[in-house]
Amino acid sequence: MEKLNRRDVVQELLRERGDLIVIAGLGASAWDLAACGNEPLDFPLWGAMGSAAMLGLGLALAQPERKVLVITGDGEMLMGLGGLATIGTQRPDNLCIIVLDNECFSETGRQQTHTGMGVDLASVAAACGFQNVRTVTQRDDLANLRQDIHASQELLLAVIKISAGELPRVLPPRDGPYLTQRMRAALLGKERALDG
Repeated sequence: MEKLNRRDVVQELLRERGDLIVIAGLGASAWDLAACGNEPLDFPLWGAMGSAAMLGLGLALAQPERKVLVITGDGEMLMGLGGLATIGTQRPDNLCIIVLDNECFSETGRQQTHTGMGVDLASVAAACGFQNVRTVTQRDDLANLRQDIHASQELLLAVIKISAGELPRVLPPRDGPYLTQRMRAALLGKERALDG
């Protein structure tokens, strides 16, 4: 079975995104987000491996009227595994976590991750209290997942099996204070534009 292309997956999930807040884990997830544009409600991480889901939790709790989407990789999610337990106890119904699972650490030489050895992150999330979990292997399932990201009233985690191929890097802004101020302005509804 041919695995999905990560860029195509992210583009499909962010199609008609509206006012969705999007956090991207470090590395390829941030590049995938940047390839879809550079929106004020995007926050790509450049470091702090394992923290994307927890940053998403903080934003979901602070912005309960908005949907928050975390896009991260299997390596980062494995590093932040304890975060799933914390998120599962908080159960924000506006948080969705997408794990792009290529079963390897792409950034450091493609060493096999635990998901390539049988660890099932969807099952781990379910055991931590996530109400809506799934593993996606077919492109046809992405449209339903995109609808759930916007409409679901439950904490959601989806593991999407993707190919391990390397794609051209599309780098997002690297200036943390700029990204913070840009998102703050967008959340507060300020009309002023911030230059990167």
